[in-house]
Amino acid sequence: MARGKHGPPTLWSLRPAGEHAALRRAAQAAGWRLRVLPLLRTRGCEAGPALAAALACDWRIATSPLAVRRVARLGPWPSTGVDFAVGAGTAAALAAAGARRVLQPARMDSEGLLDLPELAAIGDGPLGLLTAPGGRGLIAATLAARGVRLHLAMVYERRPLHGGARRLAAFAADPGAPLLLSSGEALDRLLERLGPAASVHLGARLLVVPSERLAERLRALGLREPRVAADPRPAALLTALGPPKP
Repeated sequence: MARGKHGPPTLWSLRPAGEHAALRRAAQAAGWRLRVLPLLRTRGCEAGPALAAALACDWRIATSPLAVRRVARLGPWPSTGVDFAVGAGTAAALAAAGARRVLQPARMDSEGLLDLPELAAIGDGPLGLLTAPGGRGLIAATLAARGVRLHLAMVYERRPLHGGARRLAAFAADPGAPLLLSSGEALDRLLERLGPAASVHLGARLLVVPSERLAERLRALGLREPRVAADPRPAALLTALGPPKP
């Protein structure tokens, strides 16, 4: 990978706008210069009665730290029941919000969560799912197939972020720089923005993903074999990437 004329080599990220602070600190500490290409932005949804029904359940799943923080801003977290977290970041957000009993899988993804014996033991629920449209769809589909009565609360959503042509051009002109892919939604948006040139700009680039499911998507596109991080946290992504080459 090419090192810039001044300073450390470049690393790109597709995380939504305003969600790069922790990753930037970790990248800098690991010897990288982080550049961001935010193609999405997040905003809260008015979940209303759906949120009240989800929080009233004895079992609840939060699919991301952002989902927890959005809900926590609206009032105190329920003091009873069990909260399931997809990963350590979400578990920490739940604890900070006041959740009393939080369970998380060792494998920090949807499949790991769905394999938890405590989740399998809830029978038909009901279970509250705090999530976003298009986020962690495997969880809702699998639980519904198991016969669990779900109360879905869409507490935030990701919307396309328009503009940024110069930043996209800078990314395309930096084909030797690795890319951290945060989600399937971010990948979809990137492919849309790059158009027919996507294979050219991504074909030889080192890609790091937070899940095997996203890695399978990249393989299906015929792109370079990605590196799969142990979980979506910045430290895990950078560990999968490895240190910059001298």
